[in-house]
Amino acid sequence: MENRNVFIAKPSRVLKPIIKVIIPAFNEENGVGQVIQEIPKELVHEVIVVNNASTDETERVAAEAGATVLREPVPGYGRACLKGIEYLKKSTPSPDIVVFLDADHSDFPGEMRELIKPIIEQHADLVIGSRALGSKQKGSMTPQQIFGNWLATRLLKLFYKVKFTDLGPFRAVKFTSLLALDMQDKTYGWTVEMQLKAARKKMICVEVPVGYRVRTGFSKISGTLKGTILAGYKIIT
Repeated sequence: MENRNVFIAKPSRVLKPIIKVIIPAFNEENGVGQVIQEIPKELVHEVIVVNNASTDETERVAAEAGATVLREPVPGYGRACLKGIEYLKKSTPSPDIVVFLDADHSDFPGEMRELIKPIIEQHADLVIGSRALGSKQKGSMTPQQIFGNWLATRLLKLFYKVKFTDLGPFRAVKFTSLLALDMQDKTYGWTVEMQLKAARKKMICVEVPVGYRVRTGFSKISGTLKGTILAGYKIIT
């Protein structure tokens, strides 16, 4: 299925790139350890957890699970991701691919193998793990999440003629392409900014089906009225 610069991946040979993972985490002591443990160790060179102003044991749990832990004291999903990117700019070896993954155990880290294939095999720039194309556990996404995704993806199609089905947080991006996107959003608009800029720059964008389960703990964005309103505002603006 192709639509300008978004298509569904097709299998081919696999090489061995340097892959690093960024996990933004705010009060995720109950989920972050499981997430790190389920990441395919044979694929990943380094896991970076960005402790985003947590008041629980997120940092300790992540460190004990083997992650590199950074601190971003100012709350904001985008801020945490940007902190991770700044770290990668100075790290050695430099990554070929960066994977973004939530700390709440709602994603399936093992599916990372499928997420990176289009970059390795088809020279894709950005790969979105689409929950709309995959399978979701009942109750894993709130009505406001589903509506927000529906609205944002249709606006992207309307203005940029590019078809996405999801704004899923589980995504892989070529590091050079990530730097070219010059990401700026510090809060709720991070995922849609990345997809919008990739579309504007005519990058090769791919979606692969991923599973999604009920998260561990309570959502700080979609689980609150304030978070829902702010996320919706960011998507539209």
